[in-house]
Amino acid sequence: MIEQPHHHPERLGLLSATAADPFLTEDLLRGIQGHGGVDLAKVVEPLPEEDPRWRAEPLRELIDDALHQFKENRTEADAWLAPRLHAALRLTRREAADRRIWNHLALGVAPDYVVWRHLSAPSAKTPEPRVDPARFKGAPDRQCFSRLWWAAELFRNGGDYAPVVVACSNQDLIHTVMRSDLVDHRPTAQALVRVLQSGIVNTGREINGLMAAINTAGATLVYDAMAADEWRDPEELRRWIDEAETAPPVPRHVLPTGPEEEPVPGESVETLTKYFADLFETAPVRGRAPQG
Repeated sequence: MIEQPHHHPERLGLLSATAADPFLTEDLLRGIQGHGGVDLAKVVEPLPEEDPRWRAEPLRELIDDALHQFKENRTEADAWLAPRLHAALRLTRREAADRRIWNHLALGVAPDYVVWRHLSAPSAKTPEPRVDPARFKGAPDRQCFSRLWWAAELFRNGGDYAPVVVACSNQDLIHTVMRSDLVDHRPTAQALVRVLQSGIVNTGREINGLMAAINTAGATLVYDAMAADEWRDPEELRRWIDEAETAPPVPRHVLPTGPEEEPVPGESVETLTKYFADLFETAPVRGRAPQG
């Protein structure tokens, strides 16, 4: 397994996909040898120096703790790291939509983590273990770190990250649900967590079947009419971001606290949880016998 780069960037920057390509060597993707970091630093566009959010050291320390704590079960690292990454890297959605930040975090700050977390097991199709390049510079639901940040953003309930832990404990849920626009409707996201907690759905096939039924049954406007959400004051998020400079380190043994936004109305979550459970009864789950 590769080691982290010898050159440690002090701050996050913007790394375009084109600039990243020469560093995504086969040796890196196979976990044989990484890069030193010096040459990559030359093609990174700096972010404003006066903003404390771009310090790389707190993120690297967080990633190191995940590497140490979950060295025996790498998939479990997602549920631990997602809420803490979100709380440590306080971004607006617009900022988080810039893939160049995630490219740099993955390739410039923690390529060793990406390889450790996503190196595939040998198979008949791919006899040599290899990391999909999309884990370094792919879509938000595939890239190693952006998928965790966005999962935390979409599944948090105001400042409560507990639903994020539940969601990220199931790889099928975050992989399938994050590709749907419906998850941006907060009551829908919280209801999906409730359905998962209840044990109604468990397997990837069941989750895919439920999401197919949910998407077929309605759109965001339909579910918003069934289960209204609270208006969120954007100033709460801005205040939380502005407090980044004075915020203590993200806690390791308890969950951090997110922006003090209004939580999702409990009645709305209960309405959609029951509705989704009923939908699942007739959902098209591959391999399941048709319901009588």
